[in-house]
Amino acid sequence: MKKRKISFIILFAVITSFSFAQTVEVINQYPFDRENEIIEIDASEFDATLDANLVITDQNNQEVPYQLIYNGNESVQSIIFPVTVKTGTKEVYTFSKGTPKPVQAKTFARFVPERKDDFAWENDLAAYRVYGPALASENPSNGVDLWLKKTEELVIDNFYKADLQDGKSYHDDHGKGLDCYKVDHTLGAGGIAPYVNGELLIGSYFDSYKVLENGPLRSTFTVTYEDVVINGELYQQQVTVSIDAGTILNKAVVRLEGKEQEIKLAPGIFLHDGKGTLQKASGLIIYGEDAITQTNQTNVGKSYVGVIVPGDSEYKIQKMHALLISDYTIGEEFTYYFGGGWSQWKFPTQKEWLNAVQDFSKQIRYPLSIAVVN
Repeated sequence: MKKRKISFIILFAVITSFSFAQTVEVINQYPFDRENEIIEIDASEFDATLDANLVITDQNNQEVPYQLIYNGNESVQSIIFPVTVKTGTKEVYTFSKGTPKPVQAKTFARFVPERKDDFAWENDLAAYRVYGPALASENPSNGVDLWLKKTEELVIDNFYKADLQDGKSYHDDHGKGLDCYKVDHTLGAGGIAPYVNGELLIGSYFDSYKVLENGPLRSTFTVTYEDVVINGELYQQQVTVSIDAGTILNKAVVRLEGKEQEIKLAPGIFLHDGKGTLQKASGLIIYGEDAITQTNQTNVGKSYVGVIVPGDSEYKIQKMHALLISDYTIGEEFTYYFGGGWSQWKFPTQKEWLNAVQDFSKQIRYPLSIAVVN
């Protein structure tokens, strides 16, 4: 009798585990469509434990790719997947146990010790990097470098290998894109710095890093800057960056730790020679300029950069930077968005880049309604 009871308990557990099925309703009550937008749902919203033995299907019974998010923890914290919801409609996604199809990686991030401690990351639209300690003698900034892409393929590893081993400079386009953006000691393509007493305190190289997620649909990492000096006090600055598949901008969460004081933070765009086109709208700025190869000075179209600050901000141009300046309290989190694009890939004109950044801003302001049912 006891043996039969134990067998029943084991059988019940197996049936419960593999009969997991729930649906997620995603409602778009706003007057604009949402296409392939990555949504995130906390793991606690589901009746069963989320794991890799999960299949998501849409209303047409088509499988949907997903990624389990750990945020540096051992257990799953949330799940992300892309949704497409027309204005004024509802889409239903079914979660059930099964073996999912492999998901093609569309994001990637890594430390690059072979290239003076760069930290580089990308999605299917663009690539970026920030500078590490091995570059200290060259007076680097904490600004962001933008790499232009014209392929959905991941290119970081190939670009570095071609440059360092094969003699093919990533400053020239060999078919899939290039790095023709100059950062120097500036904020570059969307970096951030304290703004104190009317001065922009551009930082230096990062001291350490930690990768929290690495694809296929989202890559997240933290870079830490030690010894940031503000009003004679030392602070530690952490910047956590997330990049999602198909999104034009990165999400950055910034935190400074140290003696409490009220300061301002200023994300922004370096304007280089100022000959590009700068545009401003509510809570955002964009800049378009000629993309010029560094080897033979060839014009390869237009490069674009955008920055969004969701909260209150003051717009200012200072020392060839376009800035969105916001109040900040030490110890709190400050969130903004930044990224870039290219006229040879998805954004033929600056108007299309502006429209894309404005659409992204609307997605931030007007999140989709999500409900886990059944």
